[in-house]
Amino acid sequence: MSARNSRANKAAARERLRLERERQAKKDKIRRQLVVAVSTVAVLAAAGGIGYAVMQANKPTAWEAAKDAKVVKPRNTEGENGTTVVIGKPAAKKTLEVYEDSRCPICATFEQAVGETVKKDLDAGKYKLKYIGATFIDNSDNGEGSKNALSALGAALDVSPEAFMDYKAALYSANFHPEESDDKFAKDAYLLEVADSVDALKNNAAFKKNVENGTFDPWALKMSQTFDDSGVSGTPTLKMDGKKVVAEGSDNAPMTVEQFNAAVDKALKG
Repeated sequence: MSARNSRANKAAARERLRLERERQAKKDKIRRQLVVAVSTVAVLAAAGGIGYAVMQANKPTAWEAAKDAKVVKPRNTEGENGTTVVIGKPAAKKTLEVYEDSRCPICATFEQAVGETVKKDLDAGKYKLKYIGATFIDNSDNGEGSKNALSALGAALDVSPEAFMDYKAALYSANFHPEESDDKFAKDAYLLEVADSVDALKNNAAFKKNVENGTFDPWALKMSQTFDDSGVSGTPTLKMDGKKVVAEGSDNAPMTVEQFNAAVDKALKG
């Protein structure tokens, strides 16, 4: 091989190497630009996600919003904000006040034992019943079931006093009342399942809509405030003429039919 050919070959090899380096440099530049672009998009997406999460965290819950919402009074109520709920024959001279929290297990025991007797007494005009609903169990375990069930009771009351009483009995029944630690009443679907056992509420489109839309959520909070303002500290609590109705020899509500009849008859005479 001549010296001239050798130099030409070396020059060609150097040129190919230079071109290859330029091509590689361009590829590396494009790769870096893509990495930067993807990283920028990821950062923006993360920032957007964080911003959305912060916005959602700061967004008031449905129950927080209900505190400032307009109160819709259920039908068959009286008084400011509709928190006076009195059921029974107008001719009945005395009124039995019943203070209950829907999640209260002792209230469930009371209702299962005595509820039917109360219903018979109301039908007979022995007394009227004034209902005051509480939600303090929600406060103690950061739940929503007491409030949600109270709102659903408002929806039942909007149908009729009879639907209200039947639904209250169903909520407290052995078939449907959950353990106190189980916040089942927070779920609208479960409240509607319970309502299916009440003839006046089963397939009732207006009732269903009011439960799912939380129509009576603000009312439930006002009712709960009525309980808080009453000075009553526990449930179930019964009162007549401003005095507690209790089992003989006890400071607690009567928990059997015999105790209840004796305590109520004494209160009616007093």
